[in-house]
Amino acid sequence: MSTDPVLVSPELYRVIFENDRVRVLEYRDKPGDRTRPHDHPDSVMYPLASFRRRITSGGRQVEVELTAGQVRWVGAQEHEGENIGDTDSHALFIELKEPAPAPAAPTLGPSAP
Repeated sequence: MSTDPVLVSPELYRVIFENDRVRVLEYRDKPGDRTRPHDHPDSVMYPLASFRRRITSGGRQVEVELTAGQVRWVGAQEHEGENIGDTDSHALFIELKEPAPAPAAPTLGPSAP
């Protein structure tokens, strides 16, 4: 079963740009709308409107309130959401397709000349 948000909640998500490095999704909903469980890779979220949501992931619930233009990093995750505010949500998700860089190996002393 797919957990791609565009496939599980096509009435809320749509792809507006994609290439081999990123995928850009537009998200729109109304108060009371809910997404079905889905996942995102590492992403940047750019809200185009202010909104309140309840996010459920891994048995935890968090309420989030964002204002238009408040850019956020969203680490890879699976979740579902619900618009619990009284305004429509409108946001862009810039999903990264490239894996995160590997951390640098620690050094044990001064490097050789």
